[in-house]
Amino acid sequence: MITKNPLNIAVVGTGAMGSIYAGLFAKAGHKVWAIDIWAEHIKKICDYGLKIEGASGNETVKDLVATETLQAADQCDLYIIATKAKDVSEAAALIKKHMRPNSIVLSIQNGLGSGERVAHFIPSKNIILGVADGFGASLKAPGVVHHHAMKLIRLGEMDGGASKRLQNLQEVWRSAGFNVKLFKNIEQLIWEKFICNVTFSAPCTVFDCSINLLMENRESWDIALACALEAYQIARVKNIPLSFEDPKPYVTEFGEQLGNSSPSMRLDHIAKRHSEIDSINGMVATLGEELRVSTPYNRVLSAVIRSREAAFS
Repeated sequence: MITKNPLNIAVVGTGAMGSIYAGLFAKAGHKVWAIDIWAEHIKKICDYGLKIEGASGNETVKDLVATETLQAADQCDLYIIATKAKDVSEAAALIKKHMRPNSIVLSIQNGLGSGERVAHFIPSKNIILGVADGFGASLKAPGVVHHHAMKLIRLGEMDGGASKRLQNLQEVWRSAGFNVKLFKNIEQLIWEKFICNVTFSAPCTVFDCSINLLMENRESWDIALACALEAYQIARVKNIPLSFEDPKPYVTEFGEQLGNSSPSMRLDHIAKRHSEIDSINGMVATLGEELRVSTPYNRVLSAVIRSREAAFS
């Protein structure tokens, strides 16, 4: 339970988004551990601090502990899992060894299924799920992160409903400069963000373009919208409540807010890193097979992504 301020916060996975979280929480006066296996990034932060640029201001944050292991971040009040979806299980297993019985574990990823992966190791009563909405970031270099946009962080209990600790957590995020809203049914928000991720992730990566250029090209944008529609149809079959009847205006507004930024999947491919394809567009194809919903656009784009990633080291 969060009952004190400042907090001991461990951010597990300090890529672009995780670095923003760690830097802004440290700036707000919390005791923060920035944990990542990228040795060069961690060394730069240790030596020179974490340099943040963009929407949240330009400054270097030095009051945080950067480390490659979780051992130093023992008994924290809050653990934030900000890894790629494929690394969530490993992160949760490590956190289980170090958390207190009442520690909060917040999972905030793109795609579907992260909460369930965390719950395989940690009781659901300890888990809060998050959705970053209109929130873009990229790593410019080791120790340097650029913040493109900062619209909203959405939080909800994995088991649903409202709670005092969720309200307290909202205030912790607000203390670090984040705009935060709480939701009793976080699954709806996860699916709405998922449909947006599906729209832009694989299409921007396959066509090698930023979000605004994808939307300006009629042919590529039509393909992206077809991907969104397939994800929307699966949500309807699964009886997921959504705030819209037509996904096109929703994903269009989402894309317009992000402008010339690129989804993390495209940035991964530029850096020759494996992406989260299986949790985003690939998940649409997987669920389509299970539910007998046709998903040709997501299936083909996912196959192209995997083919390219096969050549990565």
